[in-house]
Amino acid sequence: MTGALALGPVQFNWPAEQWRDFYLRIADEAPIDTVYLGEVVCAKRAPFFQPHLAEVAERLAAGGKEVVHSTLALVMTEAEMDLVRELVADETLLVEANDLSTISLLAGRRHVVGPFVNVYNEGTLVYLAARGALRVSLPAELSGEAIALIAEAVRDLDVELEVQVFGRLPLAVSARCYHARAFGLHKDGCQFVCGEDLDGLAADTLDGEAFLAINGTQVMSHSCCNLADDIAGLCDAGVGRFRLWPHSFDMVAVARVYRELLDGELEVAAADDRLNAIAGGLAMANGFYHGQEGRAWVGPAA
Repeated sequence: MTGALALGPVQFNWPAEQWRDFYLRIADEAPIDTVYLGEVVCAKRAPFFQPHLAEVAERLAAGGKEVVHSTLALVMTEAEMDLVRELVADETLLVEANDLSTISLLAGRRHVVGPFVNVYNEGTLVYLAARGALRVSLPAELSGEAIALIAEAVRDLDVELEVQVFGRLPLAVSARCYHARAFGLHKDGCQFVCGEDLDGLAADTLDGEAFLAINGTQVMSHSCCNLADDIAGLCDAGVGRFRLWPHSFDMVAVARVYRELLDGELEVAAADDRLNAIAGGLAMANGFYHGQEGRAWVGPAA
């Protein structure tokens, strides 16, 4: 098996110094090919890490990583649109568009389409490729069968497919802030309480069953996606890029597991054992890939 590893943008509200140090370690130690940088959830968070952005991008590039600048998944105000326009205006940057307004600004220019854009069929992908998309990171809800059909249909196009293979999955972004509401606060006076939960805040059902996680205005999966068991199938289908989502645990170790899997140096069972240990008990899931509810685990360890 061969394939490129990508690290998605940090979705959580981490302290600026932790955010910076996380990426500096990724630059020096992680077997990652592409790193996505930027705020994709809440524009109010961006000013905190902005002073470190240039240093981080430079260090990542020096470490041999492709740097891609990610944009907001939900643009609601003129000020937020101005942030997107400012980023897109720098044509030296490779940009990941996570909403349609950004895609429209990037028409005719090489760019990446992020997983927050609903690319559920080959027709949509062909359209986006014709407008300049060189890579599309597919939504998490797609099954392995659907991914294979899309990959086959676009095999002759000059566009790469990327699949999310590890981490809590982004499911939805809202205009309201769930984190603020959970703490009895208004969105405009949120006090950045999302920063209290470095990997998101677990949300249970009324019966106390683990269900989802919230991260500011974002809803995420409660469980951690883990497609280590399915990497071979994805490679056979023609997928060449695999995205890991950052968490506060050791992402360098996670990247090494997936790199060894792709290089044929690690058995799947051993990979699952290592990933479970690294994630510290966070429940693993691969249900979407197998056409089941996303939180399900399908495989030898089920």
